[in-house]
Amino acid sequence: MSSPAEPRLVPGPVLFARYAFPPNSHGYCGPADNTAFLEMGSAGVVDTGMRLMARQFEGAWPYLELIAGAVGVADPLDPRVVEAYWVGNGLLPRVGTAAVGDSMEDRFRHRAGPRFASLAEGVLAGGLPTHSFHVLCIYPWIGLLGDDRRHRAALTVLDRCRIRWGQVLSVTGDQVVVESRALTWDGRRLELGPPGVETAVRALDGFTLAPDLVPGDWVALHWEWVCDRLSARQLASLKHYTRHHLGIVNNGVDHPGPAAVLG
Repeated sequence: MSSPAEPRLVPGPVLFARYAFPPNSHGYCGPADNTAFLEMGSAGVVDTGMRLMARQFEGAWPYLELIAGAVGVADPLDPRVVEAYWVGNGLLPRVGTAAVGDSMEDRFRHRAGPRFASLAEGVLAGGLPTHSFHVLCIYPWIGLLGDDRRHRAALTVLDRCRIRWGQVLSVTGDQVVVESRALTWDGRRLELGPPGVETAVRALDGFTLAPDLVPGDWVALHWEWVCDRLSARQLASLKHYTRHHLGIVNNGVDHPGPAAVLG
């Protein structure tokens, strides 16, 4: 199949909307009017409303501010910053451990309570402020999984919430069949499983986050949605930072978050 092509340049707020809409549609974060957010992300037009809505994502927005502030970028919705958070890029290693730790302290010490020491282990082990860090190293410690600690439910949430990659096999209307790799848990380690086939959503009611897909394209997936087409560089970054944070929870900390929720 074809290799990843360089996607069209997308304004930062639009790129943010593409990745943020899927959890927003489930009511997990962001503004209540997720239909408007989908329309804005599909139209690709940046306005004040889109920027205001992006600030309502209390999970993602502080990471954007952290990255932007650490690398001297004025706008947290600069496309380089947005890409760094969702997919990963060269900005992340420029955010020092102390800055990440201070941010986690401010945001999560009260919320995590006595679990904060375990949460902080991921920072000290080299966690970087990208979405895979939040999902794998932070998410399990701050109660976002609620009281449902059943193995399958928790593993599904961790897998669907992370940004994952897949290769398009076919496109039919609003649906895309992709080959991707789901998370697996053997009671001790969280790993990427073997390639499998899944059906994802490309569009809804005429609004699409990832237009003009063809078989062979590599795409980013969030929950049940295709968010974006990935370039070779973006694909490599997403794989790298996902594996980096899997390495932390499997080998780098004494109290891995996934083990706490998966049992």
